[in-house]
Amino acid sequence: MAEKGFLEGLPWWVKWIAVPLLVLAVFGGLIMSVLGFVIALVFKALLLVALIGGLIFVVKKFTSSSSSKGDW
Repeated sequence: MAEKGFLEGLPWWVKWIAVPLLVLAVFGGLIMSVLGFVIALVFKALLLVALIGGLIFVVKKFTSSSSSKGDW
């Protein structure tokens, strides 16, 4: 409620342009580093899933071909 009273008498451009620009100027590096960390974590998780899936595919292909030659 204190924020509403604090920003209530200001023009619209201060609320919607100046304040967000100041927040980005102060915390922009922190926001970008957190976003970079999250994106890198998601990429590594997807890479791990793809590698494990590929490993399972290769292992199943070679184990089934060695046990029964007529399948492939």
